[in-house]
Amino acid sequence: MAATKVSLKLLIDAKAHKVLFAEAGKDFVDFLFNLLSLPVGTVIRLLTNETMVGSIGNLYKSIENLNEDYMQPNQNKDLLLKPNPPTSVSNVPLLLPDDRVSSAATKFYTCQYNSLDYCYHRCVTNKAGTNCPSCCCSMSTELPFVGPVNKNATSTGEGGYVRGLVTYMVTDDLSVTPMSMISGISMLNKCNVMEFDALQEKVVEIGMDEGLKLLKGSLKSKAVLTYVFLGKEEAKEADGAS
Repeated sequence: MAATKVSLKLLIDAKAHKVLFAEAGKDFVDFLFNLLSLPVGTVIRLLTNETMVGSIGNLYKSIENLNEDYMQPNQNKDLLLKPNPPTSVSNVPLLLPDDRVSSAATKFYTCQYNSLDYCYHRCVTNKAGTNCPSCCCSMSTELPFVGPVNKNATSTGEGGYVRGLVTYMVTDDLSVTPMSMISGISMLNKCNVMEFDALQEKVVEIGMDEGLKLLKGSLKSKAVLTYVFLGKEEAKEADGAS
């Protein structure tokens, strides 16, 4: 089962009030990479309209307020408001609320003749009672739903996106690379760290609250880790100094 909390080790420049980078394991990197698979409708719903940049939040609100009578009979508003990700990857940490439309809750129907060996009509519907275009009979026979199988996760045993047993460096702007001593020193030089006494290590636990802040920060800031773990004012200062 995917984790609901993830540990992260931060390296902080206390003098500059800035997170320089984080040492992260597979779980945290899988979570970050999974953000790219989120549909726009899901992102808006998770962050609420008020925090969205531009007018996309108004478009979401328009669909939300639109009466079902104006929708096509074969369309469901929830498919736009709560879309499912295009791919299914197992064992990604559950650091965001799961408000997807459940496949189990969506039922599909066909006409009675599809259950006969000698007859097959290539039509299904999600609204029971719809007339079959092939025979005009009521499509009220429910079809069993089979979820997708992630063959990749089964073959490797790990799931997710990246390999385990590796430490990754995640910078303040969410650049991700494999961790090494050379990459750590290069990052300190890039950040113009002169006083090593000001450096502090801090281990943090990331749950759903921090997961939502990371999603929000990734869309608004170039100092995401500072924004999430040191507070909003420090993030603004870090952005201005970059």
